[in-house]
Amino acid sequence: MHASLIVPAPFETVSGGYGYDRRIVAGLRNAGHTADVIPLPGAYPVADETALESACQAWDRIPPDTRPIIDGLALPAFAGLDDALAARGATGLIHHPTSLETGLDDATRSALFATEKRLFNRLTRLIVTSETTADTLATEFSVPRERLHVVVPGTDDAPRCMGSGGATCQILSIGALVPRKGHDLLLRALARLFDLDWHLTIVGSLLRDPVHAHGLQALAEELAIVRRVTLAGEVVNDALEALWQQTDLFALATHYEGYGMAIAEALKRGVPVAVTAGGAAGALVVPEAGVVCPPDDRDQLSKSLRRIIFSQGLRHDMAEVAWQSGQALPSWQDQAALFARVLA
Repeated sequence: MHASLIVPAPFETVSGGYGYDRRIVAGLRNAGHTADVIPLPGAYPVADETALESACQAWDRIPPDTRPIIDGLALPAFAGLDDALAARGATGLIHHPTSLETGLDDATRSALFATEKRLFNRLTRLIVTSETTADTLATEFSVPRERLHVVVPGTDDAPRCMGSGGATCQILSIGALVPRKGHDLLLRALARLFDLDWHLTIVGSLLRDPVHAHGLQALAEELAIVRRVTLAGEVVNDALEALWQQTDLFALATHYEGYGMAIAEALKRGVPVAVTAGGAAGALVVPEAGVVCPPDDRDQLSKSLRRIIFSQGLRHDMAEVAWQSGQALPSWQDQAALFARVLA
């Protein structure tokens, strides 16, 4: 099989959906398939002229024997190519609808929703990363169920994290510094816990939304917690592994997740979690492995964080349940094989 994955540039971004895309591409290649990546310049998901032009040019260059796969973040750039997508039997890889991003004005959200609804229904199949996203596409975007295929992310084998071992509760959050990830809510929830000993490290791109990233730094200063917060930017390989090994608690106050890859990784490593139930984010967390709070509920999140940060014994018990549940998560090899079967 020959497949071409079309994504916004740069494809090398570390976190989020691109991590899924890279692992699936690697898995397809390891299984003997040919898998090309076509990165598109321009702005996304609100496609500018560069994005629209690059999408047209890329589409024209795809060989006729290739199965085209379009990452959902790039899909709005294909507005106007509806019939071409349908004729080629194109596949959409949808992590979550871009019209559900936080921080969009009403007009932009409405326009993106209309574009996505139209294009979703011109694709031969849509591969989504969770049952929650499948339900959203079926109920809100009128996509027929028979076109929807769920291929959740895989996980790697990882050493169990034993925590910092110190008096300070080391909290890790992973996600690009964009409004949807809710890092501002997490900062506000933690700021109330001035009487407890904690430190938060946020790993994620500072460049996706530099204005928002700068605003988070300013918010930490305003809340008088700037010395307790590290905005680490992108962290990879050994440096990221070192952070995981010193982590006592993973936290994410997301407004919406198509799956929650960082949450899955925390569970795989035996790290207790405190997350909000935005989209599919809470679905991975089994009882006693952590806490799941309502989205946007700063009070409940703060209370839950207080309980976990205060009690090392509670964190220890949660870590054991997290570890056990994490070992049942699927591997990337299995998920790449499932992805290939869906494309066949």
